[in-house]
Amino acid sequence: MAFQLPTTLSPSKVSSFKDCALAFRFSAIDQLPEEPSIAATRGTLVHLALEHLFDREPQDRGIAEAIADLGRALEELREDPDFSGLELDEEAEATFVAEADRLVRRYFEIEDPSQVHPVGLELKLEARVDDIRIRGIIDRLELNADGGLVVTDYKTGKSPHTSHQQGRLGGVTFYALLCQELFGVLPAQVQLIYLGDGLTITTEPTEQAIRALKAKLRALWQAISLACEKEDFRPRPGPLCNWCSFRAYCPAQGGDLSLVDAYVAERTAAAS
Repeated sequence: MAFQLPTTLSPSKVSSFKDCALAFRFSAIDQLPEEPSIAATRGTLVHLALEHLFDREPQDRGIAEAIADLGRALEELREDPDFSGLELDEEAEATFVAEADRLVRRYFEIEDPSQVHPVGLELKLEARVDDIRIRGIIDRLELNADGGLVVTDYKTGKSPHTSHQQGRLGGVTFYALLCQELFGVLPAQVQLIYLGDGLTITTEPTEQAIRALKAKLRALWQAISLACEKEDFRPRPGPLCNWCSFRAYCPAQGGDLSLVDAYVAERTAAAS
């Protein structure tokens, strides 16, 4: 019996399949639960704080307001399983918040938020390329001085080595494709703002780049379809395994693959 295809492709799913097909299967097809991580949850917190900051009028986007928005975001996140699941004690939470505070303050070293003209924040977009549904969340969509669209994506880690920068920009080009499909306009610029070290990586998407991305998505979808048909998702052991939530299921890490079927069966029974 073939696996059921995922319903959509997103930048994270594209990256997951390239990194490890088996981890992609566990996440996108089996939908196994993933343990919350401090880095990912801190990223969610900082993104939410910046979203609140840009909801303010331009003249009210100062550091004091941003830190107040960080506090607001923290209270909103407390009941989220990704935060509560961390089970932070008082000291660990203080460290967690201090690091988020540092990232928010560094943002002000990168650009002046009063000069940014957002037209959308945390935009959930979905479009279709052939028979592939693609979706993504744009952190910030804004207008530049010439009225062109700019796609901005915040990263709370450090910027990649120069040799890996084009690969990271490929994910943001995905958002440029969404804009073109939905709004009929190719963004003038896409940028990654790395709050970890204050570096911004920018590029100007082209029609050629969009065509190349569409071709890659078609090839990737074909590979996923074939893997589903043959039930053949192979692990790719490497450094990323140290942070993988699925080690207990992965044969390459000494895990038990039969636990996946048991989990899926239990979930199906509970839903019926």
